[in-house]
Amino acid sequence: MYAPAPLRRQLSRSGLLLLGPAFVAAVAYVDPGNFATNIAAGATYGYLLCWVVVGANLMAVLVQYLAAKASIATGRTLPQLCRDHFRRSTSTGLWAQAEVVAIATDLAEVVGGAIALNLLFGIPLLLGGAITGAVSFALLIYQSKRGQRPFEAAIIGLLAVVLIGFVVSTAKSDPSATAVVGGLVPRLDGTQSLVLAAGMLGATVMPHAIWLHGALVTDRHWKSIRSQEGKSRVLRATRVDVAIAMALAGAVNLAMVVLAAAALKGTGADSLDAAHIAIGDRLGQLPALLFALALLASGFASSSVGTYAGSVILDGFWQRRVPLAARRLITLVPALLVLAIGIDPSRALVVSQVVLSFGIPCALWPLVRLTASRRVMGNLVNRWATTLAACLVATAVTALNVLLIVLTIRG
Repeated sequence: MYAPAPLRRQLSRSGLLLLGPAFVAAVAYVDPGNFATNIAAGATYGYLLCWVVVGANLMAVLVQYLAAKASIATGRTLPQLCRDHFRRSTSTGLWAQAEVVAIATDLAEVVGGAIALNLLFGIPLLLGGAITGAVSFALLIYQSKRGQRPFEAAIIGLLAVVLIGFVVSTAKSDPSATAVVGGLVPRLDGTQSLVLAAGMLGATVMPHAIWLHGALVTDRHWKSIRSQEGKSRVLRATRVDVAIAMALAGAVNLAMVVLAAAALKGTGADSLDAAHIAIGDRLGQLPALLFALALLASGFASSSVGTYAGSVILDGFWQRRVPLAARRLITLVPALLVLAIGIDPSRALVVSQVVLSFGIPCALWPLVRLTASRRVMGNLVNRWATTLAACLVATAVTALNVLLIVLTIRG
């Protein structure tokens, strides 16, 4: 269907046909929330927070690999594993916060798509949000009718639009290589920079992508992971899949910050619509158009992936399948309400990413515990070094969130 039979056999032997699930998960790492937090970070603080993007992306590689590995070893999604191995009260609490995360995620995706449609075609935000929801629903219908690989191809195509848009725009902005390197040194500049750092982390290490990745793997490779040999083969391919997908997502995120630092610093353009105007004024209309198209592609792709994650969460924790239309409405309505009552959309995007940052530990700690258990994972149990690294990541994220709460309360 996608290549001549001899070529397909060659690709199969090389493991390339096993790639794809991580690219769908990677869309969550370049969603409109990333646009809002990264643009705000670059426009406000220049290159200061480049290190947050790089650090968060390195965390994402480990986290997404473990999420996929858990499902390869067990044939179960992470929500299903939580239901199987944790007490009912714990499982219920994890489900409740995961639903809040799903709502915050969809808010970012729908609002981002609405802003993009407004920038490109002047469509009112509320109508643009409804269109974004409808397109994402159509992508999910396409997945249910045509299968996993065509859906992956569609999502990867939209991801390519985002990548091309920012590569071209960032190159045209002529950033300072020295300043970029300097921005890789960890440091902050007050409470607001910490809030943005937490938002950038929440927008990069997305909790719904942690809940979802295992389902992407089991849906695609359910035949292969029934044997130990097949599990080993899929796991090897998954390492490559995650590394490539997260590298591309990290490059896009870093490009966002660098573009904003090079072209928008000092302009006060820390919102998406203001950034679009400033990019057009400083770099020309082509980069501005590419920025808006990338935002639109991101909104469409990430909204469908977010709804997919919501279905996996509900099915995994409660063993209940909800029709796609109903699941789409559950998370779409809050986003449309935000647009309807006139809340500043760019501000809503940043706040939603801070909410997602608080959801990361709730997905990450159960993942660490499960993948460290030989009873759960069998021969694919984590090595002690992997578990230690995962614990350090989870501790760092949790500590950042606690510090953010304290500093916010203190004003």
